[in-house]
Amino acid sequence: MTNTCLTLEGVSFTLADGRVLFQDLNEVFDQRRTALVGRNGAGKSVLARLMAGQLAPSSGRIARGGTVHYLSQHIAQQGSVAALAGVQGTLSALERIANGSVDPADFDAVGEHWDLRERLQQELDRSGLPHLRPEMPADSLSGGEAMRASLIAAWLSGASFLILDEPSNHLDRANRLALMAQLQRWPHGLLVISHDRELLEQMERIVELSPLGLRSYGGGYAFYAECKRVERDSAQRQLEQRKLERKRETQAMREQQERQERRLAKGASDGRDANQARILLGGQKNRAQGTAGKLRQQHAAQQEALSQRVREAARQIAPDAAVAMHVLAGPQAARLRLAELEDVVLPFAPAATRTISLAISGQQRIGVTGPNGSGKSTLLRLLAGQLVPLAGTCAVRARTAYLDQQLAGLAPRRSAIAHLLDANHEAGESALRTHLAQMGLDAQLAAAPVSTLSGGERLKVALACALYAHPPAQLLLLDEPSNHLDLASLEALEVMLGQYQGALMVVSHDETFMQALHLTHRLHASADGWRLTEV
Repeated sequence: MTNTCLTLEGVSFTLADGRVLFQDLNEVFDQRRTALVGRNGAGKSVLARLMAGQLAPSSGRIARGGTVHYLSQHIAQQGSVAALAGVQGTLSALERIANGSVDPADFDAVGEHWDLRERLQQELDRSGLPHLRPEMPADSLSGGEAMRASLIAAWLSGASFLILDEPSNHLDRANRLALMAQLQRWPHGLLVISHDRELLEQMERIVELSPLGLRSYGGGYAFYAECKRVERDSAQRQLEQRKLERKRETQAMREQQERQERRLAKGASDGRDANQARILLGGQKNRAQGTAGKLRQQHAAQQEALSQRVREAARQIAPDAAVAMHVLAGPQAARLRLAELEDVVLPFAPAATRTISLAISGQQRIGVTGPNGSGKSTLLRLLAGQLVPLAGTCAVRARTAYLDQQLAGLAPRRSAIAHLLDANHEAGESALRTHLAQMGLDAQLAAAPVSTLSGGERLKVALACALYAHPPAQLLLLDEPSNHLDLASLEALEVMLGQYQGALMVVSHDETFMQALHLTHRLHASADGWRLTEV
């Protein structure tokens, strides 16, 4: 039987700039369905690439039992559908053989996969992609289609171990459920990097990567969340206890020092009153000063030991420091009509959802759902002024802030703080840096080119530009804002959007996220067209 374990032994990785991303990681990943979670920038994707053999650790070793297939969260939509599905080479060899090739390399490339074209079509059909053909260009696919085609490469790989990085991103509701069912059926080793709480609940184990290293938790998301709550409460109590101990010990040492000083003063006074010889008085003074010096050294050592215990207790909390996002926009009049669409014909949308009439008023909170390719993102782009309708009238009277899935508004070479200063000239750089820090983007990350940031960190930059713009937006248009965010940031975003007083339109396939937003309406795209219902 093949050993499908992946074993980390003292694994460390140092970035090109000298920053240690993580160090001395030790863990065994077996056939249990396992999820890897952690803060944005903690190094989850780097660790995944190390485990897949795409990168080499700076120190330590990784033992792999069997073959590993890795799916990146960033899918390069290049080549053909067959290339996305990981079978382009084999299909090309099959085609050459069908045309008369007798090259041994072609037969080696095919191996035993003579029915690969049929198997590929079966997987396309099962993945809801029967309209795709292997030779179709990959750049003609939507994000959801590209992800599903790339997942086919995993199912056809025959690998002993799958590592999937954010596989539910860009998938609509039906395909997320299909992915979860497929993962339940997968018979070999599996590691999923995800912050999709519904997907995490299906896992048999969750492993967290933090500055403290790797820590394993049994069970799904609910169990993990409860363990984290208990850990945070325990760590906070321990920190308070350590601080109290330091305060008490410091007070006791201060009182001991004061008593020593009083004894020194009294001894000197008594010596003078007793008219002792100068040499005797000098000896007593030197002995007393020596004793006082030793006492100060003892106190300094005790103080450092107490402070070290406080630092160690605080270190258990620091990796989970709260992420904060704040509402800057003022309240909007509920009756104010912000946007009106009358018989609007959407470009690029399928026939069923090509036409829409919609009115958006202040404080309306609309969750937009529907299958991939139904026109949801097109609708947001129209309201943001990036597209014009093919017919009908579109009147938007509100200040809008739009966050697209591709984060197209971010210039790769510019920093987070530069982008935010462009969006808000009034708040001042110090205040804006504070907002970024509260979102988990410290001074170093705020000054770095956004191209060097992780996917979640780039999303936070784009969110900051949308949330903290001046003047503030009256209508927020968010397209899959939960993609790439870590769990703490996702919860902070839910709280912030729950408090937002303006109008809100959110496209998302994350049902847990949508339920946390206190929606007033759902706008659903289906084969019967658009349907707006009150929640």
